[in-house]
Amino acid sequence: AVVSTQSTGGEHGFVVAVTTIDHIGNGVIDQGQGSVNFPVKYKAIVFRPFKGEVVDAIVTEVNKVGIFCAVGPLSCFISRHSIPADMEHNADTEAGECYQNIDEGIVIQKDDEIRLKIIGTRVDANDIFAVGSLMDDFLGLVS
Repeated sequence: AVVSTQSTGGEHGFVVAVTTIDHIGNGVIDQGQGSVNFPVKYKAIVFRPFKGEVVDAIVTEVNKVGIFCAVGPLSCFISRHSIPADMEHNADTEAGECYQNIDEGIVIQKDDEIRLKIIGTRVDANDIFAVGSLMDDFLGLVS
């Protein structure tokens, strides 16, 4: 079965779980495909990030422009301007590129868990993208 996200586009967030199905309408045959579409009213638990929200993420890529990470299905980018000034980009490590704080020995690299603050979101038809920051208390590498 294919679930259409027509009514749950990016503006409503990502559907995590359907809790109840309230009504299933009459099916309509899709002429070109041979499939049947049913209008369904349901209640669901959704994940919709908001500006100012603090979330945990997994680092997916590190480069000189910043850090790319994933918060579940949400893609997030942290610009190097939103990373504390005492953390420097280093491309010459054994594990790959990273941002590191030499004084405290903190290293952020691919597959690390970090805590970030969402400073903005962009909603597309079926996706949400976010921009984050590490420039606040208690943000950064999660030990």
